[in-house]
Amino acid sequence: MDETYDVIVLGTGLKECILSGMMSVSGKKVLHMDRNKYYGGDSASLTPLEELYAHFNIKKELPKEYGRGRDWNVDLIPKFLMAHGRLVKLLVHTGVTRYLEFKSVEGSYVYKAGKIHKVPANETEALASGLMGLFEKRRFRQFLQYVDEYDVNDSKTFKNYDWKQKTMKECYEKFGLDENTADFTGHALALYLNDDYIQKPAEETVLRIKLYSESLARYGKSPYLYPLYGLGELPQGFARLSAIYGGTYMLDKPCDEIVMEDGKVVGVKSGDEIARCSMVICDPSYAPHLTKKYGQVVRAICILDHPIPNTKDAPSCQIIIPQKQVKRKSDIYVSCVSSTHMVTAKGFYLAIVATTVETNRPEAELEAGLNLLGEIKEKFVSVSDLLEPTDDGTSNQIFVSKSYDATSHFETTCIDVLDIFRRATGADFDFSKVQHNLEDTD
Repeated sequence: MDETYDVIVLGTGLKECILSGMMSVSGKKVLHMDRNKYYGGDSASLTPLEELYAHFNIKKELPKEYGRGRDWNVDLIPKFLMAHGRLVKLLVHTGVTRYLEFKSVEGSYVYKAGKIHKVPANETEALASGLMGLFEKRRFRQFLQYVDEYDVNDSKTFKNYDWKQKTMKECYEKFGLDENTADFTGHALALYLNDDYIQKPAEETVLRIKLYSESLARYGKSPYLYPLYGLGELPQGFARLSAIYGGTYMLDKPCDEIVMEDGKVVGVKSGDEIARCSMVICDPSYAPHLTKKYGQVVRAICILDHPIPNTKDAPSCQIIIPQKQVKRKSDIYVSCVSSTHMVTAKGFYLAIVATTVETNRPEAELEAGLNLLGEIKEKFVSVSDLLEPTDDGTSNQIFVSKSYDATSHFETTCIDVLDIFRRATGADFDFSKVQHNLEDTD
């Protein structure tokens, strides 16, 4: 370990692994350490199922009906990947996709007035949707046609509307869309956590909706992908990738001190050894003195012996409950996976309900999501602090990632990864370097 590296990465959470891979591929010498004996940190995938009980300090025998414990891979923070999204492009760029196999998620749903509806993401689905009346469907269809044709590099597609300046509120008004349609569009298509986006320039929202539609077009059933055997495969794939590029991974390696000189990081100490470096990238647990709490997230991992009702028996799906539907300030997210993604024994399902904490009764805030699941065999509830760095890291060269939010998709995670990459390297990641797509790596 007593060597000099360009970058030392602390923690094998998904963000740290992706950044480690990006740095390795760009020619940096990387040392990647984790104090745990397993990959993944807060976003670990637990297997066998007995590990889930141990994680929640539950002392009991594994019920025989659950089959073999090793047939289960339970993600503590499960998130789906947008098929055409930036994270998939980053994974393709680093080459880690050669070690992974992805499968599409069967359904994408949104909650309205006590019922769940399939999210309409193209004109045909819009006309068949129970979310809107006849005239609203026509207006929404025109809106989707406009989004589909919108091209930031072709001003003719703007149709005399400058969405870099005008707000999303004005965009909804221009197409005559009502509040209900705006609600599911902003939360289930554009995937915003709250309604702050409405008063901001509309172009980002238009592009987010376009991304959803393009991702849906790629695989048909939903815009989301999930790796076989769960997200725990990702860090292991990055460990293999790192070895190819001359990087070093060390599990079960405590970080006793981040060594500083003249206000800048110069290395990491573990026991009597010091690895020298000019930059550290880490999760908040390795640099608590450089983070601040900005909220909490509550999650319930639920074991079911049936698919989620009213999803056409989908073996995997996402349901978004927009904040206004349940009189909240933030959305509730439900994700479900099963044996089709090799994460449960046959006949069982893992549903995870999550939201940002707003009261002093966090578990009760999940009620609207839990009520959609039907009978629950077992439930494992956790409340985690949301931490973010106190500064951008450019002065001390320590770049700390944010905690994982309540969303059931990776879009906000990717924003943080790209932001850290820009701060650490001084340049935005060039997506034009990504010449392939996921199918090319199969």
